[in-house]
Amino acid sequence: MKVGILTEETWSFLNEIYEDLSKHHQTTSFKRTTVQSPVFETRLNRYLGRRDLTAFLEANDVAFFEWASRLLAVTTHMPKHCSIVTRLHRYEMYKWVDRVDWEAVDRIILVSQAKKQEFLSRFPDLASKIAVVYEAVDPDKYHPRPRKFQGDIGTLCHLTPRKRVYELILTFYELVQQRPDLHLHIGGGQHVNYGDYYYALHDLVKKLNLDDKVTFYGNVADTHEWYHKVDIFISNAYSEGLQVAPLEAMASGCYCLVHNWAGADEMLPDRYLYFTDRQLQEKILAYCDLSEIEKQREKEYLRSVVCKKFNIHHTKVQIREIIESVGNQKISSNNSRPVTTSHQQIG
Repeated sequence: MKVGILTEETWSFLNEIYEDLSKHHQTTSFKRTTVQSPVFETRLNRYLGRRDLTAFLEANDVAFFEWASRLLAVTTHMPKHCSIVTRLHRYEMYKWVDRVDWEAVDRIILVSQAKKQEFLSRFPDLASKIAVVYEAVDPDKYHPRPRKFQGDIGTLCHLTPRKRVYELILTFYELVQQRPDLHLHIGGGQHVNYGDYYYALHDLVKKLNLDDKVTFYGNVADTHEWYHKVDIFISNAYSEGLQVAPLEAMASGCYCLVHNWAGADEMLPDRYLYFTDRQLQEKILAYCDLSEIEKQREKEYLRSVVCKKFNIHHTKVQIREIIESVGNQKISSNNSRPVTTSHQQIG
């Protein structure tokens, strides 16, 4: 089977999936031609992009769009050349879904039941096309190391208002009035669209005299090593698809607490979830007071959740099987049709 992969966003969640597909099928990724021209540059690149996209789709049995975003929207308003599968993570729900012709899409993969319900509230007629496959990580890559509790709290994310790092710093400030031995580690660099937020975080730390209690790391390249600095990982966002960072942290041996955004209860039981800042403080303090043996049991349980439910070695097979199912239907349909010749004008 010929499988084409299309994405303009990050490949971070796709690497293992692409590798698995490549072992079983002829797999290629879409690359478009662009030129720099003193005149008509935008119009010329638009034409070249559409030409390259048409050729790529014609050359494959199935096109897998890792993000349900611009490329998918463009493709679904073109003549259909192959079967289409897409994975919708989160942000596409609020920017792109209304621009997609969903009749042209054969299967839609959503990353949580919560996202499925949200999608169906807007497109109830598409229920038969939806599959839920959880985001996942490689537990062989993220693994724990022996470590005694040192009071290190961490969060790793894009530094944007949605992640609520500002509020986490305020909560931490109140917390260290009771436990001065705690330290907050913040991983994540300045976001191109939220430079003011980045500076506000640093300014807040200075105004609260927390310079010796809070460490900023910028963008973290080796996340596996970074998680080993942390005892308690916090996910404080108000909206997620199914956030990968807590899964990586849990696999790495961190205790984890998650704000109860829609879908968080699919990741963890209630005892690891919180709504208010006060609840977060109480849960952190309760964990601090556990014995080392009790802390170890908690960490082992959280890693087992990842290994059983959010394991990329399971997820990549689920996604491949969905793509194969759609592709086989396309191939069977083509084989049953009489042979015809058609010519399409590209312009």
